[in-house]
Amino acid sequence: MFRKVLATTCFAVGLASLAPAAFAAECGDVVIANMDWQSIDVLANIDKIILENGYGCSAEITMGDTVSIMTSMVEKGEPDIAPEAWLNALPDIVSRGVAEGKLVSAGNALSDGGMQGWYIPKYIADAHPDIKKVSDALKHPELFPAPEDNSKGAVFNGPAGWGASTATSQLYKAYEGDAKGFVLVDPGSAAGLDGSIAKNYERQIGWLGYYWSPSSVLGKYLMVKLDSDTPHDAAEWKRCITVADCEDPKVNAWPSDKVETLVTGEFAERAGVAMDYLKSRRWDNATVNEVLAWMTENQATGEEAARYFLNNKPEIWTKWLSPEVADKVKASL
Repeated sequence: MFRKVLATTCFAVGLASLAPAAFAAECGDVVIANMDWQSIDVLANIDKIILENGYGCSAEITMGDTVSIMTSMVEKGEPDIAPEAWLNALPDIVSRGVAEGKLVSAGNALSDGGMQGWYIPKYIADAHPDIKKVSDALKHPELFPAPEDNSKGAVFNGPAGWGASTATSQLYKAYEGDAKGFVLVDPGSAAGLDGSIAKNYERQIGWLGYYWSPSSVLGKYLMVKLDSDTPHDAAEWKRCITVADCEDPKVNAWPSDKVETLVTGEFAERAGVAMDYLKSRRWDNATVNEVLAWMTENQATGEEAARYFLNNKPEIWTKWLSPEVADKVKASL
């Protein structure tokens, strides 16, 4: 269980001496969720650095998968912050949490939203211009050989525990992937999914499966997102595509993703100016892709990539903060 201890309010003479203590008292101990993909890893570390050095919080990062983190925030009130929540993958948990006041949105994490779907390599798309939609790709299992049995095609899923993995599994059923000569492959982790793309790309072998943007992988390896065979049906998506045990999924299009920062209701009430920061803090796909590419090329940690961003993009992040807070963060770097 994550421990939360609210800082004791300090009384002192003079407004100047009160300011740092007031920040700490309002913010207190903060637990930030990190999950198994690069962009949230960087953003969680950016938040930790800014909250600690700019607002006097005592911040820590905890790891978990999407479903368990969001469920814990709603049911237990912890961790305090989910820096990058892809809402379309978890509509029931998030909507229930918001309705009950257990979750509060601090606004968009990605200013231009996120993208999810099924992708194929550009060299396959170029060689087979007839493959435009998911159904087109599923006519050709021979182009996307399964790693354990090349007599079958493979559709690579996201890692277990991701809301998007449930959606991919349900869409695979809706498209009757088994009957069309495919198998659904569990990559084991985000690294395993990345590795499957890299391995096939370097060998110029076909690959078909789930991925998302922004990401360093799609910046390095040119991939093409397949069109769906139907428009997006939000009600049907919520009814069945996001529900693992729904027995009758229908073909559906991936929605354009709204990617927000979510906090617990309790944190929103006590965070004060730190909450103002989270409401201001957002970046676009181009910036994220640049940072993630640097992170991958340099085999950097999320903290190292966060410091790279803070050192090299002050024109972006200083707009999220007051001049006084920005100076504190700069001094810490």
